[in-house]
Amino acid sequence: MAVPLLALLVPVEVAAPVAVLVSITVAFIVVVQDWRKVHIRSAGWLVLPTMLGIPLGLMLLKTVAEPSMKVLLAAVIITFSAHSLIGGKRRELKNDRLAWLFGFGAGVLGGAYGMNGPPLAIYGSLRGWSPQHFRATLQGYFLPASLAGLWGYHLAGLWTPAVNRFYMQSLPLVIVATFLGRAINRRMRTQQFLRYVHGGLILIGIVLLLQAVAG
Repeated sequence: MAVPLLALLVPVEVAAPVAVLVSITVAFIVVVQDWRKVHIRSAGWLVLPTMLGIPLGLMLLKTVAEPSMKVLLAAVIITFSAHSLIGGKRRELKNDRLAWLFGFGAGVLGGAYGMNGPPLAIYGSLRGWSPQHFRATLQGYFLPASLAGLWGYHLAGLWTPAVNRFYMQSLPLVIVATFLGRAINRRMRTQQFLRYVHGGLILIGIVLLLQAVAG
């Protein structure tokens, strides 16, 4: 959720690398705390295709009209999450055979807008992970993926002093929020947690649509 909200205040070229720096910080804390709950195989199958998607995302950031991409992304996110919340039988992936597709999509969105999250949240919900495994596995993914994304932003000239300044300003609250999020996560049941995930995804989609209209 951070990138579309932050992009209301600063250009997406600044918001995306700031979000990646924050992601590295959060992922490091979570992996150190809860490494036993990381599904290492799933995280690995997500990370490798992400590396292939990041260059394409960086190209999209510099060549494709941002409002068009945001409308398309918002439509996909809202449609999937609304169906998951109001639909009947919940779809489920029994294994990691399609992880590469979600990982590649995360890489493209991460390279373009620092928004790896939506494809990964959708994948985690389809795999039916518990809240604790969901959080730990995705952060286990984010640590190497965000490091790669940050290097990509550096090569593209988007890791600027303004990015560092916004990151340092946000760091104290990021650390507090990470520990608070862990405490909340450990008290959630799976179905309750998935409702929050899809509700958050719909919120992201709405914010993206508003940004596209405003842009």
